[in-house]
Amino acid sequence: MLATVATMAAGTVQAKKLATVQDKPVNCDNCKEWNAPVKPFNVFGNTWYVGTAGLSAVLVTSPQGHILLDGALPQSAPLIVANIKALGFRIEDVKVILNSHAHWDHAGGIAALQRASGATVMASAAAGPVLQSGTNGKDDPQYQADPVVHVAKVAKVKVVGEGETVKVGPLTLTAHMTPGHTPGGTTWTWTSCEGQRCLDVVYADSLNPYSSGDFTYTGKGGTPDISASFEASIAKVAALPCDIIIPVHPGTTDVLGKAARRSGTDNPLIDASACRAYAAEAGGLLAKRLAKERGVALPAEAKGAAHAH
Repeated sequence: MLATVATMAAGTVQAKKLATVQDKPVNCDNCKEWNAPVKPFNVFGNTWYVGTAGLSAVLVTSPQGHILLDGALPQSAPLIVANIKALGFRIEDVKVILNSHAHWDHAGGIAALQRASGATVMASAAAGPVLQSGTNGKDDPQYQADPVVHVAKVAKVKVVGEGETVKVGPLTLTAHMTPGHTPGGTTWTWTSCEGQRCLDVVYADSLNPYSSGDFTYTGKGGTPDISASFEASIAKVAALPCDIIIPVHPGTTDVLGKAARRSGTDNPLIDASACRAYAAEAGGLLAKRLAKERGVALPAEAKGAAHAH
């Protein structure tokens, strides 16, 4: 009886703890689809996918502690914690949480995950204030004055700059500033190994030229001209050493489908051309958008249409 009572008490404490993991959810047209749970899986070596069906979150592990990239939606935080546990790891061993960009669909769960883990949150200089305020700044292409979407504020953010590294034990992740989709966009890279085989992994921030209202990338209507910096970000991602790409929206490169098609002798996630293809698609979308803003003929090779987030 005492053992049963103790077990019930422990379960109550755990339930209360998990309840604090999630903050007020965000409602959006795609949120239910994006937040659908998926079974976590190994990408390669010490790199693990712990995100949801439509929003990436990646865990890079070591015996000295782990690094988590992104937190998806506020309502995604409990799923990410559960995925980490399902792989045999503990949220309490996450020492650093990194952010790609501060939109609520990639950063909304970070405050809760920080509370659950006690981790240090790190982001670019432009993204840090957004994480701490809980809403997009007016310089964001997707800024909306009405309604303003607020998510839980991140208590403290440590700023990282271009080329700086983040280390936990043997882990070393490098920040690459890739502004455009947001002012503080950051792509992260590291190396994961299986035995003697080591591969370059790229956690690619969104390069999608999607905006709200009357924002322009060419500086019309009072906004700064950020077209050149956006093009430079795309070129930077194309040039990165890249054996595996995990974009912030996994469907962009069919991460989940490729993982499901793996066999003992073949891993479709390994593709040395994937970053160049990802950048080429983004470049075509941006060229189409810039041509429209400038009122010039569209380049023949620019295909596709930008989509939200």
